Amino acid sequence: MAVECGRCRCVMAAAGERPLNEVQFLTVAEVATVMRVSKMTVYRLVHSGHLPAIRVGRSFRVPEQAVHEYLRDSYVGVETG
Repeated sequence: MAVECGRCRCVMAAAGERPLNEVQFLTVAEVATVMRVSKMTVYRLVHSGHLPAIRVGRSFRVPEQAVHEYLRDSYVGVETG
């Protein structure tokens, strides 16, 4: 489900995936630490819609599972031939 919030597009994972009380949300700083990138990179991923997030006040929260899925889907494997 997409939610418009003025300046950017926030995307929330479908409710059917997990009950909300079981979802672990990470701050932008925590996501940056997990991904070993800057906070600005995380903000860019959120604003571009590549990384789903919800807005809480003036800050973002990213479902932990979304970070793992993003990293898994972005993995570049080396093909041996």
